[in-house]
Amino acid sequence: MFTLHPQLAADCHVVLDLPLCQLLMSKDANYPWFLLVPRREDVREIYELDEADQQQLWRESARLSKVLMNHFQGHKLNVAALGNMVPQLHLHHIVRFEGDGAWPKPVWGQLPAEAFAEGAAEARIAAVKALLAPGL
Repeated sequence: MFTLHPQLAADCHVVLDLPLCQLLMSKDANYPWFLLVPRREDVREIYELDEADQQQLWRESARLSKVLMNHFQGHKLNVAALGNMVPQLHLHHIVRFEGDGAWPKPVWGQLPAEAFAEGAAEARIAAVKALLAPGL
């Protein structure tokens, strides 16, 4: 049974379930920041997934990456599976822009998290869901 790590649940909005992953969106409005969390128990690293799940993770990551970069017109997409603070496997997808508050450094620890304006998180989630829908 899949259980989302409490820190991810506190820091993110649930967007939707893909074939393998639960898609989340960070509550930090500084960046378009989404996370893929494979719905598999006790997995910390990508190599711990079986081969079919590894391939599905990359398919979902590639699809999400394309949607995010096309929609937000970013300069660079940062994709990372760190897990130093949250051991549950999760893959960050962060759209970056030249001149954003952390550019060119990594986003972690650069700026305090910024809350979304009223309705903005829901609008961002709806837009990404609509763009992902044709490929599901």
